Parts: sequence; structure tokens; C-alpha cells
Amino acid sequence: MGKATKTTKTNVLIIGGGPAGYPCAIRAAQLGLDVILVDKGGLGGTCLNRGCIPSKAVIHAASRFEEIAAHAETPAMGISAGKPKLDMKALTAWKDNLVTKLTGGVGGLLKAAGANVLDGWAEFIDAKTCTVTLADGETMTIEAQNVVLATGSVEVELPFLPFDDPRIISSTGALALEKLPKTMAVVGAGYIGLELGIAFAKLGTKVSFVEALDRILPLYDKAMTRPITRWLKTHNVDVHLSSKAKALTKSGLSYEDKDGKEAEIAAEKVLVAVGRKPVTQGWGLENMAIDMSGPFVKVDDQCATSMRGVYAIGDLVGEPMLAHKGTAQGEMVAEILAGHRRRFDPVSIPAVCFTEPEIVGVGLTPDEAKAAGETVITGKFPFAALGKALAMQGGADGGFVRVTARQSDHLVLGIHAVGAHVAELSGEFALALEMGARLEDIAGTIHVHPTLGEGFAESALAALGQPLHIAQ
Repeated sequence: MGKATKTTKTNVLIIGGGPAGYPCAIRAAQLGLDVILVDKGGLGGTCLNRGCIPSKAVIHAASRFEEIAAHAETPAMGISAGKPKLDMKALTAWKDNLVTKLTGGVGGLLKAAGANVLDGWAEFIDAKTCTVTLADGETMTIEAQNVVLATGSVEVELPFLPFDDPRIISSTGALALEKLPKTMAVVGAGYIGLELGIAFAKLGTKVSFVEALDRILPLYDKAMTRPITRWLKTHNVDVHLSSKAKALTKSGLSYEDKDGKEAEIAAEKVLVAVGRKPVTQGWGLENMAIDMSGPFVKVDDQCATSMRGVYAIGDLVGEPMLAHKGTAQGEMVAEILAGHRRRFDPVSIPAVCFTEPEIVGVGLTPDEAKAAGETVITGKFPFAALGKALAMQGGADGGFVRVTARQSDHLVLGIHAVGAHVAELSGEFALALEMGARLEDIAGTIHVHPTLGEGFAESALAALGQPLHIAQ
């Protein structure tokens, strides 16, 4: 590292321009604070550059390809089509162009708000002072009254399946492929592995999963994951549960099955998707005298660390490692720094899996509510009984909406759904919990016909014992 050429002082220094850091910078600047944002990996962070957005673009393209291929094989709805051809390089270029537009948009928003953005790598000397190595090689020192750490997370690498081997890819590598592999082994059947594995299966890759646990998507109960399991089975996707990946072989991946026997999967590429870990190395965290909570930075309900004037947000502070959690924390910290009274206390943080079909979870499942000492009632409404779902060919996948409520006062404790396009219901679900809705509030709200949202109202009616469109 070269000698610092100048020292700059600022009210707020934010490290990391991902979905936690850049909204924090925008809001702080809007509120009149002097803000410097230092980012090296590209504005928008993992979510925009290598995660949420590019993966959803590839998932969308894969679904479009599968749909056209289905019409080519068996005409439906009066629509027939020629067999589609996939240009993986062009698909990746389309995805990259989308990402470039969005990252440029983030830069424009930061500039419009008045935040100063530095393209560089920060390394802290102490809790309030860091040296920044800029993209052009120059260095500068920044002294800040307040520091917000938003360094994000990276994929977990398995020591026996290193990412520097060209046949082994992370989720980032999977989204950058310019040639479609004929075969792929996916290590890990959590939401990242399943989302990408299903997308590649739709594009025509023979996909096999190896999962150490005895179920896919362990955060959801079996009723929720059953439609996904059914899709995997009907689309010839192999899922090896209670199995452990062992090593890369000449033709693929070796693993130990549930009976302790060694087996092998043919795979041109091995996608390792076993989780993510916070970025805590390389930027001087050890010089800041900040308390940790396991691998994460320890924070209170205002995202304040143990060092006065230093905050941490997003993936760096723990689960759930979701972009929208980081954004909410970033906005909150900016407002706290501007003198507002805020704390991070959401009733629930919604989670979505963009699998086939999609899954939404907000709040407690029935089993979780019972474990917490609640006596509950539930209502479930199948999309097979919903006109809009059937009109979109989404009613035959086993999907449903399920609401869980306290028996005594009908307070809604959790809402879960699985089915085509249910991700778009997540906002209504979260709002219901955040505002303390009762079953009667949901059932008494007029929902537009025909929409998927009707299924939510019907699930509340079912919990009340008064369903309209299913027999009970």
C-alpha cells in the first residue's frame, strides 16, 4: 500500500455499496449529512452484480425457454412453436447488460442525493480512520465521525472443491457461464442451489443435487416443499439427500450416500452452493476493537456495534442474509445518525425462494407457533381452486396459501405460500403481520378478482371455518 497523499474528514463513512450500504448513503445524504461511500466490488453489491438480480434474470430466461420447448413438443392453448435454440453466451450478455443498466442507476441515485462515492478498497487503521486505495492506485486517508460497515458476504468454499478449479463453480460462476453444461452436480439444496439448479434443468442440463441434510430447503416444512420435490421428480432431477460430497473425479463428483456407500455423479460442472459467510477479512476489522457474535459483527437493535459511532448492517451482522433486511437496516442507521429515534424491530422479515414453484414465508409456521407455546388455528386454500391460477396454468403444481393464527384472538402469526408467482404476494403478507392483522381483517378486505391474492383471503376464511370456494 502506497503512502496516503491526503486526509479527508466526513460525518458518515460507509464501507460497501450493496443493498445495505447504498440505501444508507442515499438516505443519509438526503437528510443533510456529509457522506462518503467506499465500494470496490461494484455498486449494488452481490445482490445486483452477482446474486439476486442476475439469478432472477437467468431464472426468467430459463422459464421462457422451457415454456417454448413445451409448446414445441406438445401444442397447448392453441399455441404451437418450433423447437427453441439456446445461445448461452447471448443469454449471459443479456443478463450482464441488465446489470450494467441497474448499477448505473444506483450510481445516478447516489450522485443525485449528494453522496460522494469512491471506487476503492478501505482498510481501517482504527475504528474511525481508514486508508483507501483508489482504483487509479492513489491512496487517501479518511477520518469519520461515524462509520457504517456494510461489507456483505461471499460464497462458502469447500476445501476439497476449490473454486480455482475450472470445473467447480460458485453461484457467481454459474451466472457467468457462456456454454451450457450437459451435466451438473449441485452441492447443497438450499435456496441458492435449488434456484440455480432448477434454472439449468429448464435450459436442458442434466442436474443432480447432493444435500447433507435429509430434506431440501430445511427452513420450510414438508408441506411447503412437496410441490418442489414433485417438480424435481417429474423433470428427472436427481436429489441425493443425507449425502455428503467427497471429491472431484475424472467424470464428475463422488459422494457418500445415506447408507454410507460411495457413489459418483457425472458432471461437467460442480456448483457448490452450501451457504455464504460475512466478509470480515482484509479491511482491518481487527484494528477496530469491535465485539463479534460468532462469524458476524455483534450489533444491538439500532445496528450499533460495541464501538461508539460504528454501525454494521446487512449480511455482516447475521441471518437472515437477505437484501431487503440490509436495505431496511441501512435506512434506519442513516436516520439514527440524523437524530431520528429508530430501532430495528420488524415483526417478521419475509423470505422468498424463486424455485419451481416459488415459495414465500412470513412469520411462524404452525409447528413453530406451537413450539413457541401458541394454540393456533390454520387455514389453507389450494391454487387448484383459484381461477387466476388455473388461467395461468399455475393451479396444478400443488400450490397453496396457508395462514396460521392464534386461536384466542385470531392474530395472524404466519403466512406461507407455494405456487407460481407467489413471490409477488410477499408484500401483502408482510404488511399483514407488521400491522397486527386478525383473520377477520384479511377475510374482510375485498381482494380483486381474478388475482392470486384472493387465495390469501380464502385461506383466512378457511381458518374461520367459512371458506367460499372449497368444501370444508
